[in-house]
Amino acid sequence: MSTSRNRLETTPVRQDTVCMCVHGRACSSFAPGHAVHLIQARLASATPGEWVDAIVTSTDASEGSLLLHTLAGAPVALWSGAGAADHLAAGTPVAFHPRYHALSVGGRLFNCLAL
Repeated sequence: MSTSRNRLETTPVRQDTVCMCVHGRACSSFAPGHAVHLIQARLASATPGEWVDAIVTSTDASEGSLLLHTLAGAPVALWSGAGAADHLAAGTPVAFHPRYHALSVGGRLFNCLAL
């Protein structure tokens, strides 16, 4: 005689993912504009011909937004929740990698979302 198995029903799990940078702590997300992932950094460094030199035109640290102008004069608006705007001032030379949304500032790498 076989016994019936007690089958437990699965309940759906809902998670509201909120990045910790919203609360003033280190980023817990690797989405564009948040923390730099190791693979992102390696891919950006493996494609050196895709970096674009630019100059910071303006920053807004309260919103995390940056405005760059490439050396050709094209504007590039970025957002970084990881604090790139806190470390930059107008006139700072930077390098931007559009494919891997990386911003290099004096050897430090930030993950930025192009707006």
